[in-house]
Amino acid sequence: MPFLPAAILLSASFALAQNQQPLYSTYEFNPLQHLAGIAPYFEPADPPRDPAPPQGCQVTRAAYLMRHAAINANDYDYEEYLEPFIQKLANSTVDWSKIPELSFLSTWSPPELEEEERITRTGKLEAAQLGVQISYRYPKLRLPKRVWTSSAERTTVSAQSLIRGLEIEDDQTEMVTISESKKAGANSLTPYSSCPNYSSSAGSKQSSAYVKSYTAPVLSRFRSLAPGFDWTSDDVIGMQEWCGYDTVIRGSSPFCSTKLFRPDEWLQFEYSQDIMYHYNTGYGSPVSGAIGFPWLNATLNTLASPPSNDDQDIYISFTHRELPPTVLVAMGLFNNSELTGTNNPNATMPLDRINYHRSWVSSYILPFLTNVAIEQMNCSASYGYENVTDPTFYRVLVNQSPQTLPGCFDGPLESCSAQGMKDLVRERGKMFGEYSAVCGVDYGNSTDVLSIYGRNLTGMSVGK
Repeated sequence: MPFLPAAILLSASFALAQNQQPLYSTYEFNPLQHLAGIAPYFEPADPPRDPAPPQGCQVTRAAYLMRHAAINANDYDYEEYLEPFIQKLANSTVDWSKIPELSFLSTWSPPELEEEERITRTGKLEAAQLGVQISYRYPKLRLPKRVWTSSAERTTVSAQSLIRGLEIEDDQTEMVTISESKKAGANSLTPYSSCPNYSSSAGSKQSSAYVKSYTAPVLSRFRSLAPGFDWTSDDVIGMQEWCGYDTVIRGSSPFCSTKLFRPDEWLQFEYSQDIMYHYNTGYGSPVSGAIGFPWLNATLNTLASPPSNDDQDIYISFTHRELPPTVLVAMGLFNNSELTGTNNPNATMPLDRINYHRSWVSSYILPFLTNVAIEQMNCSASYGYENVTDPTFYRVLVNQSPQTLPGCFDGPLESCSAQGMKDLVRERGKMFGEYSAVCGVDYGNSTDVLSIYGRNLTGMSVGK
């Protein structure tokens, strides 16, 4: 073997060390990314695709549907889980300081909430940051002249915060408020409220069955630690929910500890929520597609219409957590059974164990400030597409991650051609049926069409 200088040996050893895997890999887990509808905003990179447009493509217009930003507590969660746990804790005589795993309960106190469902300071900041990000994402597009929002305070405040981050100068963008009427048909940003066949409690029965199963060993552990406390499944849910709400109010929470709840127990909480949303606003609901389709149809029509000097390039709308999942159903995204050759999505959400390979993960689909985007692109400079008759293509992003539409992936990086998008929307519309008929509308003057973007509605300036 020839003699090698020490410098070469040292360099080789360093290169080997750089590529060598650690003997024991470390395990990291963040409960905040598994809290379903209570998860603070994050971009899960699901799948981890590049959010930049395909090479040779330029975004020409874009539309966003957004859920409101983080709130201090949902009314239902507070009344059913959060407040009962607080009251039980206040009336308890257990000396928590002597129980290491639960000692934080001796000093923890709930945040003072003047009113539930108010946007938190964190929520306002995250909405403003997202506004800045969108303006950076589309530097060649005109900033919105209008942003649409449903009329609830948490959606209007979210819209105002995003506008403040989006604007370069004051009063460039108006906020248009759309009433959350129960008789607006499909022509609102809360069409589920106008749908008699939609039930806000759908999914509770199925979710409760799984909750009873997964909390049983947790309750056994807690009862052995603090036998003087009357532990119930609702207490477990309340503590796990406090992790999210406490965090978006205060910045952190002791309830998020992976020693209090093991990572698998956080995943079980997440799955219980996935089951509920699956049956409530997902593929397990017979009305989801019909509720979400009007936004999809109106948005495509708006993006495809010829732009004018008075028009805008970016359309942003704010709503509640119910609408984005129904729009995803309308598109056919995150369908557990899409590639199985069958159409039995309920079978993919068993109630006795977790389907770890499911596509329907509510933490990824509807965290606070979740956003579903449709981008229109000109791909005339894209290799292989420069000579096509129509260089217009569309792609969908969910929390900045590009998604492939089922049945339409004939463009650059599985984007969808203009004709393919028209065909897909037409077929999905036939599949779901008319909104009024599917929803069993029992009031007059209903409509199956969302037309708020086509009307010159007057808005209000937000200012700083």
